[in-house]
Amino acid sequence: MELLLLFLGILILMFLRVPVAFSIMGPCLVYFMANGLSAGMSLKIVFDSVNSFPLLAVPLFILVGVTANKVGVADRLFEFCLAAMARVPGNLAYVNVGTSVGFAWMSGSALADAAGLGKIQVPAMTKAGYPFRFATGLTASSALISPVMPPSIPAVIFAAVGTISTGALFAASVVPALLMAVGLCVYIAIWIKRHPGFESQPFDPARFWRATVNVIAPLGAPVIILGGIMGGLFTPTEAAGIAGLYMVVLGCVYRTITWRGMWQAAKETVFLTGGIMLIIGAAGMLGRVLAQEQVAQQLSRLISEFTESPLVFLILIIVLMLVLGMVIDATAVILVAVPVLLPLAMTFGIDPVHFGVVVIMSLMIGLLTPPVGSVLYVMSSVTGRPVDEIFRGILPFLTPMVIVLLIVTFFPDVVMFLPRMLGF
Repeated sequence: MELLLLFLGILILMFLRVPVAFSIMGPCLVYFMANGLSAGMSLKIVFDSVNSFPLLAVPLFILVGVTANKVGVADRLFEFCLAAMARVPGNLAYVNVGTSVGFAWMSGSALADAAGLGKIQVPAMTKAGYPFRFATGLTASSALISPVMPPSIPAVIFAAVGTISTGALFAASVVPALLMAVGLCVYIAIWIKRHPGFESQPFDPARFWRATVNVIAPLGAPVIILGGIMGGLFTPTEAAGIAGLYMVVLGCVYRTITWRGMWQAAKETVFLTGGIMLIIGAAGMLGRVLAQEQVAQQLSRLISEFTESPLVFLILIIVLMLVLGMVIDATAVILVAVPVLLPLAMTFGIDPVHFGVVVIMSLMIGLLTPPVGSVLYVMSSVTGRPVDEIFRGILPFLTPMVIVLLIVTFFPDVVMFLPRMLGF
């Protein structure tokens, strides 16, 4: 009964639009006090939850993405993809996806991708005659590649909570992220056939050469991050710190970042990190409640009675994550659900790295769906259009995303072959 009242309190507070962290903290604090735990102990649980060296990578990767936006990396990637695909009919749509893939290697955040690239891609596509809903739907959907492709911030949090290798989870995420890009490109090809009239442009070798030269240095960031981690030279936290410094140096060399710009990047990083860390602390409190109430053991018995099939279990997890991702912030879901569900997944013989990729991809789709879908609100802010119009544009693109999610779920070798090849 106490647990039921606690979750009811959390849902009511969320419904009243209280921030997620405080919606969780309030009822948990009441639970602790009702069971003889002091407020001081509650604060200690919050502190212990965020006192983790692997989690230090989170603000550093956020800094890399924010600084990349300030430096002008998005513009350089967009120009390179446009110059390379000039002769392809409907090239701006493919450039949209290609730019997101390139930016994803540095960002790790769908919000940074949507905010940085949305300002460039949506106006360019609408000016070229693409429908507004198609342009915004594609931009928002391609932004989901960033939190899946390493350096993925959700992957860092999942690895820290699940005590698995961040490098292995990064390696496992590469192919699924590329499959997401392929799925979007297939949808674009079908759409272009049904909507002819988007002519190609002549290929300009001089423009392509200039764009290539301009993009070489920014692509050094993913080489530092992934090459350092996969090669065993850096931990993810160290790689994030070095990549952040690299972006600042790049901005100084290009003269695209000022002291004011650096201050804004630092301020934005602090705000985003503060929000994530508050959620992590709140989730630590809720995790303590779930452990005390033995929720994991009860859930394990319930699912074992329902099915013994790993595939059915994964389908149940996908449905659960899709629903939770619609109403709760993805970070909070990872922090609360993973300690309960990961041991259960391992009893079904599911590799924790494969499980992590499935959970992250499922939750990221929630970034596109109301009422919580944060990418919706970013795109609404960037374009000045209402959220419901943005969502109508996104709806068709959910189909290729779900298809790719099912491929990754049903064929684990698609996820696992790269980590195995790299020795994780």
